[in-house]
Amino acid sequence: MAGRDLRALFGSNDRSLGTGEAFTNREGQWGQVAAALAEHLARVTAPGFDVQDLEAARHNIIVFHGIGGVGKTTLSRKLEAALTAAEHRPAQWGEPAWPAAPRLLPVRIDLARSAGGDFERLVLTLRLALAGLDRALPAFDIALGRYWEHNHPGESLEEYLRRAGLVSRFAKALPGQVQAALSKAAEELALPGAVGSAVGQVATAVVRAVRERRTTARALAGCPRLADLLEADPDLEALSYYPHLLAYEVDRLPAKQAVVPVVLLDTFEDTGDRTNRDLERLIQRVVWLMPNALFIVTGRSRLQWADDALQGQLDYTGAAAWPQLAAHIPSARTAAEPEPAPTGTGTADDRQVLIGDFSPEDCEDYLTRRLTAADGQPLIGDALRHVITARSHGLPLYLDLAVMRFLEIRRTREPEPADFDHDFPALVARTLQDLTPDERHVLRAVSLLDAFDIPLAAKASGMAHQAAALRLAERPFVRENPLALWPYHLHAVVRSTIRRADDHTDDRWSDQDWASAAVRAFDALGDQWTSSTSRSRILLVACLRQGLILARDHRLGLGWLAAAAWAYVSDSIWEPLAPPAPARPAGQAPAGGPGGAAVLGTPADALVETLSTLAARQREHRTHTADRLTRVIDSALLPEDLTDMALYYRAKAHRDLGRTGASRQGMRQVAAGTTRLAPAAQRGLAHLARLDGDFPAAHEAAQTLGWAGRQHRVLGDLAWVHAEMNQATAHYEAARADAEQHAVAGERATSQAQLALTRAFTDPETAGDDLDLAAQLLTGLDLRATTLTTRIAALIRDAGTPGDEFSDRVGVLDAEVRASGVRAARTTLALARCFHHAVLDDNDGLDTVIRDLDQLTRDRDYAYYTDIAAFMAGRDLQYPSPARWLDSDQAVRDRWRALVTERQDRLRTAR
Repeated sequence: MAGRDLRALFGSNDRSLGTGEAFTNREGQWGQVAAALAEHLARVTAPGFDVQDLEAARHNIIVFHGIGGVGKTTLSRKLEAALTAAEHRPAQWGEPAWPAAPRLLPVRIDLARSAGGDFERLVLTLRLALAGLDRALPAFDIALGRYWEHNHPGESLEEYLRRAGLVSRFAKALPGQVQAALSKAAEELALPGAVGSAVGQVATAVVRAVRERRTTARALAGCPRLADLLEADPDLEALSYYPHLLAYEVDRLPAKQAVVPVVLLDTFEDTGDRTNRDLERLIQRVVWLMPNALFIVTGRSRLQWADDALQGQLDYTGAAAWPQLAAHIPSARTAAEPEPAPTGTGTADDRQVLIGDFSPEDCEDYLTRRLTAADGQPLIGDALRHVITARSHGLPLYLDLAVMRFLEIRRTREPEPADFDHDFPALVARTLQDLTPDERHVLRAVSLLDAFDIPLAAKASGMAHQAAALRLAERPFVRENPLALWPYHLHAVVRSTIRRADDHTDDRWSDQDWASAAVRAFDALGDQWTSSTSRSRILLVACLRQGLILARDHRLGLGWLAAAAWAYVSDSIWEPLAPPAPARPAGQAPAGGPGGAAVLGTPADALVETLSTLAARQREHRTHTADRLTRVIDSALLPEDLTDMALYYRAKAHRDLGRTGASRQGMRQVAAGTTRLAPAAQRGLAHLARLDGDFPAAHEAAQTLGWAGRQHRVLGDLAWVHAEMNQATAHYEAARADAEQHAVAGERATSQAQLALTRAFTDPETAGDDLDLAAQLLTGLDLRATTLTTRIAALIRDAGTPGDEFSDRVGVLDAEVRASGVRAARTTLALARCFHHAVLDDNDGLDTVIRDLDQLTRDRDYAYYTDIAAFMAGRDLQYPSPARWLDSDQAVRDRWRALVTERQDRLRTAR
């Protein structure tokens, strides 16, 4: 039911301001309620349903749980309104699927402490909802009258209802109905007038009549447990069993007056905690004893009633008792299989429903309708709505707080997007309000982590036991992905707010507390990685991502990160590692250097930049790679071995860019040292000699490389440019085998890609299988240059195919190669085009490509590729390159020409 938002109304002098209470979406939750109601109605109206069966499993409850501020109370109120009258049901919810009779009787009870909720009040609210039937419910009313006389001497029920605020149009009717039930019982049992006015005497007489099965007590005798309840001491414990009498009375209503109570219990988290379940136990008893009423519970956490471990704290526990509340308990899922639902009611599904955040579209809709100008247009503009939506991560409470901030700023000036890069302390208070001190401690610790498991949470918090972490993991603001390495993570807004907003709670952390927690979390991540026997790549990258952020944001030493960094580069896989910008207090400008470059102030900053650059080079132009690594090297923040890492990969970038002199200088500097990249730098020098055409020098250097220097791949690279394709194939196969033996996935994929390239020249059919294997080995890897190699190999495999398709593919690939800045890929692609035109005897096309090659190789690197192009076409060399071949020029020429003529013969045969 729409209404005025009084807080917004009194937050502005603008009387034309529209302040409607916007209700957005929640069709999914309505659909679940509708399905539960349809199933419930079918169950309670079925011939075999027995309201007095106290052993059957219960299916009369649905739970909506979620983080504070996600809209549970709003949903509860909207459900009450929609079930009360059709005109209050949102249009998007559609028509209900259940029959018009029996009539639904919704009653909403707020269990919040601030609402003064207690169990006595809950029972009276249930009875008040039935007072509109305008008839006594004798079994319940006699018991209630006895309880009232004993526990509220001298205070009438009517006076209590007025004092307790339980005022409704039926409040005056209820005391009369209770008195009518007592008077009628006294009359039927022929009690003297004086005795009949005493509730205790009436109750005693009713008990005697029921025990003796008198016909005068026929209506009451149908409830066999009435006598026992009237004989029990009329205390709170007895009152908690009286709802059984209420269920009995509702069940025996005439068809024309028949109702099905729908009880909405809101703010269920305020019923107690894990060590104090007294009120929860009483409420659970009501739900169990009223199987003909549907209970819709809204609260922050799931109900644990299906957990056998609560036996003794609650009366009815376990999956067999509450089959639809057990889906989240793995050990209980088998036991939780419910009895078949009545025909036509659908399946008995999970009734513990997490209320999710708003979608971006819902956030926009909410902000559009929440505040409107006099002409009905949204007061919050498009750009501002987009900013608030993105910042909210879909949390309705954030949207609500943002609206109030908008009004507050609007008093003095027009709000701007920057005003909402803001964390609200109220979110901290709402999140922490029902957590124990230990849970608060763990929450703050895990806010430092992107994701966590229970041991990691306990270690980060410094707890000697895991109990608080286990309890925290069940909170609705902790999201779970069971398939993830660390299954838990905090809701994004909650995490940001805990870390950045001003915390005014009594147990707030000091700066030193945060620093100590960061050290604990960092060490715990390192322990997980170093103690792992499997040395999983997934674990390595996950620990690196979180460890780098902690070390950077809290200015920690490198510690275990140095060894992890070497493990990361050793596999040549290059998963993205770029962490988000450092967390900062609200209102502080983002950190950054010129052009948005990261500020390098600590070794952790430098290592973050180094590893992020190495991963990003698979998607960036090599110029960016070289520039970023130069900043790292110039900062002099890294230790010697990690500085060599930056030097080596900058030298590789220089080589890819054609900066041969700078590359050779960097490779020599690393090769002269003793760090673990020295063999790789020796390989780099061999590659540079090959690029220069000094093949004897490259071959000689390759002889001492071994596995660490990737000897077989270097020899394969030398062999294929000499058109020794069989030798090249053997070397690449050996390189792939070495990589498999050493479990280096990136090297294995690179060797296979090179193998496919050589086979593409000699055996197109087999090359297809090699390309498929290369694609398989590249799955999950981020190797841009290797991926380009496979696509060039596919072109070579298809060289000589007439038509425009080949040229179209070349055009697309050429654009990607240019964007990468990898010069080797550009020259190899040009060589593939030469092979294609040579096979077609297309002299004009060949002339064009040779001119392109000549432009690409003007600075001597890869100059011999123009020689190879001429060899393919059988042309004389007008301007030979200075290449020093491993055998005679004529032998190399003959082998390259033979590859062309063999392809021509193959294509003619295929026709």
